[in-house]
Amino acid sequence: MSSDSAPINLTNHFLIAMPGLSDEVFGRSVVFMCEHSERGALGLVINKPSDILLSELFQKVELELHRDDLMDTPVFQGGPVQTERGFVLHEALSSGADPKESIYASTLSIPGGLEMTTSKDVLEAMSVGAGPHKVFVSLGYASWGQGQLESEITENSWLTVEADPAVIFDTPVEDRYVKAMKLLGLEPWMLSPDAGHA
Repeated sequence: MSSDSAPINLTNHFLIAMPGLSDEVFGRSVVFMCEHSERGALGLVINKPSDILLSELFQKVELELHRDDLMDTPVFQGGPVQTERGFVLHEALSSGADPKESIYASTLSIPGGLEMTTSKDVLEAMSVGAGPHKVFVSLGYASWGQGQLESEITENSWLTVEADPAVIFDTPVEDRYVKAMKLLGLEPWMLSPDAGHA
């Protein structure tokens, strides 16, 4: 990397798969970037639901879900790494004493007001009807080694745009790819490999 180019930081951004990216995991995917530094990147695919519902996931961890608003919510396939491990993306809930300190044990604070929690205490809070109001739960995550994501972007595999939490929490799954594209003022057909051919 030349010294005159500042490293890009895509934390709290969406990666939007270009139409030419035909990978089974990442084709037509939108990835929310939880962390990005010179060491690498970590994100969650937000538009690939699994066939497991949250209520079933709670049964697996021997908890009962007392949140009617979440019963039929799918658990997502967050990426190909650690697919047995749960990741909960939610709005930031501070402990009160220190607004920067999460109330959950193992939490990554993400600029922009979101947190990603991997400890069971967030599920325990949800099981008694409490916990964060808006949640996104995935099994697994996506990661890139040092410089890997930057080179994929250079190869035109991904578009990037600042994340909008409404796409994660308030948009139907099947609309998230198009909605994320619209943040850039684009429609998927504009980028089609077949565009311009009659």
